[in-house]
Amino acid sequence: MALIPSQVLRVAILLSYFSILCHYKALDMPAHQTYGGSWKFLTFIDLVIQAVFFGLCVLIDVSSLLTKGGDSREQERQLRKLIGLRDWMMAVLAFPVGAFVVFTFWSLYLYDRDLVYPRLLDNFIPQWLNHGMHTTVLPFIIIEMRTTHHRYPRRSLGLAAVCLFGIGYILWTCWVHQVTGVWVYPVLERIAPLARVIFFSVMTLVICIFYVLGEILNSYIWDQPHTEKVKGE
Repeated sequence: MALIPSQVLRVAILLSYFSILCHYKALDMPAHQTYGGSWKFLTFIDLVIQAVFFGLCVLIDVSSLLTKGGDSREQERQLRKLIGLRDWMMAVLAFPVGAFVVFTFWSLYLYDRDLVYPRLLDNFIPQWLNHGMHTTVLPFIIIEMRTTHHRYPRRSLGLAAVCLFGIGYILWTCWVHQVTGVWVYPVLERIAPLARVIFFSVMTLVICIFYVLGEILNSYIWDQPHTEKVKGE
């Protein structure tokens, strides 16, 4: 028996994301006042994805509790739809995008922090908030994967959806540059146009790799004969 019920963990994680988002939006940063606002940053988009995902998880927990013991087929059908949406979000958005944000941010930060997180930001963003945006995302999503079995879509469909998200964000980044004349991330200012194309291609490949790693990890956790699957599959 788990020390902390998974339902309680989800509520706690959801509340933590609400707190992080509220504190982030309250920051008086110049970048938030320019075209695209917070929505031009993948970190913020990821925070919204994680908050929506865990909100959906909590909704499913509450719905399961309210419909427990009932015999309404319509309620069960609606609940299965929510579970299907939850599993799709986990596979296509929550895990690959969350893992990608953590991996790319800290890789670039350790190589040269000015490429992704200039020291000037230390005057606006406290350390705990930085870790809330770029560190705890990964353990939170792994906790969810470990406590609940998620059914992944067919790999070709999942990868297509992840690529669509990645390409969509790249096009959005290019559009912001077209409008403002400034790239969202300093690293893009420092490389030549051809290098940007290669950079975007590599980043798309990386997020696809994280999709496959999430699928493999989910299978490793739940496809063991001795594993006790929790309710909510």
